[in-house]
Amino acid sequence: MNAINNEAFLGEEEARKYKLNLRECLIGDRKFYRRVTMVVLPMIIQNTLTNIVSLLDNVMVGQVGTVPMSAVAIVNQLFFVFYLCVWGSLSGAGIYGTQYYGKGDNEGMKITIRFKTADIIFVVTAAVLIFILAGNALVRLYIASDTTPEDAAETLRLARQYMLIMLIGFVPFGAGQVLAGTMRESGKTMLPMKASIAAMIVNFVFNALLIFGLFGFPELGVAGAAVATVISRFVEFTIIAVGSLDREKYPFFKGVLKHFRIPRQNFCAIFMKSLPLMINECMWALGMAVLLQCYSVRGLAVIAAMNISNTISQIFNEVFISLGNSTAIICGQELGANRLVEARRCSWRIMSLSIAVCIGLGTILFMLAPFIPHIYNVEPEIKKMASGFIRVLAVCMPVNAFANIAYFMIRSGGRVFITILFDSCFTWLASVPAAYVLAHFTTFPVLMIYLFVSLLELGKCFVGFFMVKKGIWVRNIVENL
Repeated sequence: MNAINNEAFLGEEEARKYKLNLRECLIGDRKFYRRVTMVVLPMIIQNTLTNIVSLLDNVMVGQVGTVPMSAVAIVNQLFFVFYLCVWGSLSGAGIYGTQYYGKGDNEGMKITIRFKTADIIFVVTAAVLIFILAGNALVRLYIASDTTPEDAAETLRLARQYMLIMLIGFVPFGAGQVLAGTMRESGKTMLPMKASIAAMIVNFVFNALLIFGLFGFPELGVAGAAVATVISRFVEFTIIAVGSLDREKYPFFKGVLKHFRIPRQNFCAIFMKSLPLMINECMWALGMAVLLQCYSVRGLAVIAAMNISNTISQIFNEVFISLGNSTAIICGQELGANRLVEARRCSWRIMSLSIAVCIGLGTILFMLAPFIPHIYNVEPEIKKMASGFIRVLAVCMPVNAFANIAYFMIRSGGRVFITILFDSCFTWLASVPAAYVLAHFTTFPVLMIYLFVSLLELGKCFVGFFMVKKGIWVRNIVENL
């Protein structure tokens, strides 16, 4: 294959003119990599530091004991569903935001910000009510039947305590996502990064003070970790909100809430993208929660080990996750500016870059896997299990990178229903059934089950390659709005 066909989105004559050479698609010039770096590097730094804080949280809570760490891990898995619902519900407006920015339409961007604001009020309110009313029942789903009554009761008590405090941070988190997400859609990712760094420092300091009761502060344990996180959420939001007042840098924020009006045509268009994406992210996150629940039938030790491996892997995975986000931003801007060929060229270049980087990172993670769990104060059995999980994640990292970039490419052109089939439907029709059957009806070791389920992502990669190559995602959806 020495060229990539464009007939899927260009006329035949124009396609011959703009035939994309394979090498040109996979390897960019300095200008391209400089552009990607300006967008993606602050995101990588921000998200990596956030995950390092999460690692420090786990290590600090892990010093208190295995049961507290398992309680926090269960609640964070449940909150993961909420975080992705927020992200998914804002993504539909984000698709339009990036294309409006590429088009140079500030009024269009203001419409997306208003939509996001109304959306986040609904999602946060619904989430708080669900966790208050059904939090205990959700936590019990993760406590294995062979857990001792004492450990089960203590896990539930600590999880409930941690959950109720963390709910306070939902408001600044949601509001911050509206502002920071809009900044990223315009390619300006520095301020969210700086806010995240400040929040990380605050979180780390108050974790140490409140978990262990240093320098005269109360020793709150799990509750201290929650309080520290809530404080950091408010700090992060405050910095972003103050920064958004710079009207020269962010003209689309000027007067955005003065006239809170969303034209019906725009509302319907954005809503029809946002609702499926929110459903997709919610269903995918629920799928991840169910997967953990399937593994948890093998005991609380599995939850603790997976909490360690997932926290570590998130630090390494941030490279391809951030590259995926940059794909949505850069390709979305190109599509909005009607530079369709350039959008496709950029997407392939980012994909090849992501896979190459993840092969290197996966190799490093695989070699470090036996040593990483020793930073935790947990039983040897959990350390050994966590090391195995980390190695599985390392092997699968390039596969996940490819699937992630394909997802963002398809989404950037507004193909939301195809996105659902590619993402959450695959999880529920392939990954979840496989994990459930293997965990409940076989005696296979949990590590072998985890490896098999993780490798199912290869099927998603084949589907993703076909859809991306066909160019069905290459569309300008703001041209007529």
